[in-house]
Amino acid sequence: MPNEIRDSHPSSRRLSLWRTPLFRLLAINLAIGTMLAVFLVGGLLWLNPGGLRHLIFADRSPATALGLLLFGFIVTFGSTAMGTAIMAMGRREGEDDEPRGGRRLMAQEIGQALRQTRSRS
Repeated sequence: MPNEIRDSHPSSRRLSLWRTPLFRLLAINLAIGTMLAVFLVGGLLWLNPGGLRHLIFADRSPATALGLLLFGFIVTFGSTAMGTAIMAMGRREGEDDEPRGGRRLMAQEIGQALRQTRSRS
């Protein structure tokens, strides 16, 4: 009975969520994408290309413009990092060296097709 009470507590649900490997993978990669987005927006403001920094801070509400810019970059880089992590999940070590796909098969098929067209003529 005490275990049932403890497991039904909301904080234990949150802790068990962090124990899920997929959720942890996605959260870590979202944080990486967010840090990259913050770094990039900071770099854009520091470099001031095309007067972007002056344009943003000359507005009545620069926080809105910065928030929208940052949100767009977080969505872009966060989802890219998470998608890359998901796509790389099935790889084993050492598989990166071998070419994927049917390159060799395509070359064989093209060679056979060329031989057949030459033999017909």
